[in-house]
Amino acid sequence: MTESLIGIAAVLVLVLLRMPIAIAMGIVGFVGYMELRNFRASISMVARLVIDTAQDYGLSVVPLFILMGLFVNKGGLSRELYQVSNAFLGHLRGGLAMATIVACAGFAAICGSSLATAATMSKVALPQMRKYGYADSLSTASIASGGTLGILIPPSVILVIYGLLTETSIGKLFVAGIVPGVIGILFYLAAVRWTVARNPEAGPAGERTDAAGRWRALRSVWAVLLLFLLVIGGLYGLLDIWPLNLAFSPTEAAGMGAAGAFLIALGRRTLTFRGTMQVLIETARTTATLFAVLIGAWIFSNFVNLAGLPEALRAAVTAAELSPMTVMLMILAIYIVLGCVFESLSMLLLTVPIFFPLVTSLGFDPVWFGIIVVVVTEISLITPPVGLNVFVLKGVVGDVSTGTIFRGVTPFWVVDILRLILLVAFPALVMVLPNTMG
Repeated sequence: MTESLIGIAAVLVLVLLRMPIAIAMGIVGFVGYMELRNFRASISMVARLVIDTAQDYGLSVVPLFILMGLFVNKGGLSRELYQVSNAFLGHLRGGLAMATIVACAGFAAICGSSLATAATMSKVALPQMRKYGYADSLSTASIASGGTLGILIPPSVILVIYGLLTETSIGKLFVAGIVPGVIGILFYLAAVRWTVARNPEAGPAGERTDAAGRWRALRSVWAVLLLFLLVIGGLYGLLDIWPLNLAFSPTEAAGMGAAGAFLIALGRRTLTFRGTMQVLIETARTTATLFAVLIGAWIFSNFVNLAGLPEALRAAVTAAELSPMTVMLMILAIYIVLGCVFESLSMLLLTVPIFFPLVTSLGFDPVWFGIIVVVVTEISLITPPVGLNVFVLKGVVGDVSTGTIFRGVTPFWVVDILRLILLVAFPALVMVLPNTMG
């Protein structure tokens, strides 16, 4: 156990010194494994992981979902999503901020990335909110917070990574994220209402759209709805009826989603040969980065398991006679503290290999724990001092201080904490859909 704690401390130091998380975990895992066994065993373990990763058919889900998200971005669907949300909500006080959150959720459902959602929607929604005199704190906070939904509402890259790390069904993880994602949207809308109730000038009402305008706006997003139904409906089995008889594995769903997004972008005439090549290059670059991160995490996980940390934690919990829920609350407290310092992926990769064996040994469902981890990670995306979504938004906007954005997101991470409490207290909210899957 001592070797594991030294290894964790070494990874933390290297990450704080700006070393990429993949390299930090890989180096520490390799050296630690070598100390416990020998150099030959360590190099053999690393070589096996690299070869297995390259040959694993299940990992093809990663580049396919990334490809789908990039094609969707090229298709220019973010503007239509915002327009339809604005048509139904824009006339309310704080309605443009609410429309932004709903549009972020829709874009996240086919993009799968929080950072990409925040960066894209800031270019679409912020000019409109400024046009109607919205406070910068509310407008930027709604974009930063709405962007966090990208890692929960399926398809989610971070849920794929969790599923690969823990050998948990990616299909069930995707379906399990739907209800918590909807709760997150409703809670964020409540946060907007609370903000404008305290300060009506922060979010003036916009123009009301008539029924014909709403219908025109709704027709413009048929492609998004169809793509989401294709991917999630195929995973959940909603399309396994005559005459379709379609039921997808996660990899097949990713392939269908990527092909559908390509056809949508092609049909909208937003895709050129040069743009297609850029999408493919970006997909390859992002996939290579994620695979490196996964390999580093697996190397570190093998070292931690060999050093006996999970077994030591289980023994300590048994000796202390702590209830499973008490242990879970302690783990969540650690996540919230780490989220104030580390970015989301680093936190996930560092902690899951340590906590997952303990959590499953206590009887918690791995699908439920995956959703809880992602919800906590969402909170870390908008909490100071790291808050990656805040800094991405600051980089895009430029003329709004990070302090203003952080003040604006306070009601949003407060309702995120309330949602976390709700999901922990009532696990059925997470498991109701996965439990009905075939």
